[in-house]
Amino acid sequence: MSSSPTFVHPTAIIDEDVEIGEGTRIWHFCHVLSGSRIGAHCVLGQNVMIGPNARVGNGCKIQNNVSIYEGVTLEDDVFCGPSMVFTNVLLPRAHISRKAEFKLTLVKRGASIGANATIVCGHTIGAYAMVGAGAVVTADVAPHALMIGSPARRSGWVSRSGERLGKNLVCPRTGERYRIESEAIVLVEKSR
Repeated sequence: MSSSPTFVHPTAIIDEDVEIGEGTRIWHFCHVLSGSRIGAHCVLGQNVMIGPNARVGNGCKIQNNVSIYEGVTLEDDVFCGPSMVFTNVLLPRAHISRKAEFKLTLVKRGASIGANATIVCGHTIGAYAMVGAGAVVTADVAPHALMIGSPARRSGWVSRSGERLGKNLVCPRTGERYRIESEAIVLVEKSR
């Protein structure tokens, strides 16, 4: 990617002790709390909150009205759809402080999470997985899994480019070939 400046909209609030990578764009009414790290070439849509102490990799796209709480880590090239939700405790109660009980959530490289989906804390979303709009993830998600429903269940596999894979496990867009190993799929042959 070519070098480009970081952009922060005047309505956004950026606390002290924050790192923001080159070329990242932060739009209206966002708040990045202290201790948070955001990689290069990310886009934060309107009303996004990051942190405190959250980690966002390079090339991530976080759509409007998403909060990335402490304990959530997004690896590179993760897509978070509008109004999707990460939880941070398993048994929330308004009258009991549970900040010491935050569970870690990891979203691996290239994963996509659809609009209004919920990711229950303490789980890992595998690389290049796709969580459908409105799904509720209550367990770890395998790499390349296509997850839909509440609770989310695997309904198929997707390629690195996000295309649904047929029985032959060949990406219709790129020609990349995959194979099943231990209830997951792995890339066998990259496109030329």
